[in-house]
Amino acid sequence: MTQSQEDYLEMVSFLSDEGRVRVTDIAKRLGFSKPSVLTGLRLLEEKDLIKHERYGSVSLTDKGRELAGEIRERHVLIKAFLEKNLGVCEETAEKDACRMEHVISEETFKKLKAFVKLSAKPAKTKN
Repeated sequence: MTQSQEDYLEMVSFLSDEGRVRVTDIAKRLGFSKPSVLTGLRLLEEKDLIKHERYGSVSLTDKGRELAGEIRERHVLIKAFLEKNLGVCEETAEKDACRMEHVISEETFKKLKAFVKLSAKPAKTKN
């Protein structure tokens, strides 16, 4: 999948948390035109990741929900790492996480995830 397709899928997932998802909402949040969004959604529909009825709402399929969850997990973890471990400000961490989530390898993500879990554990004290 392209970065753009992942962004569309992730946005459908975020908007689904808030309620009904419309093409207009996706376009507004991502800063794209409605025709561009429709083109992107058509490609996701061909991959059986979303369902979109003409002039209706957009919803994730089970396959789309799973993939969107993986994308969101990468985004949230990377953003948290940048903020908490590196001291990056929230705005910059958000922008960087959005870019990094698309290019990080599975191996690196697994190691980062393990590192973040390890660093989140409270230190053991000696009695």
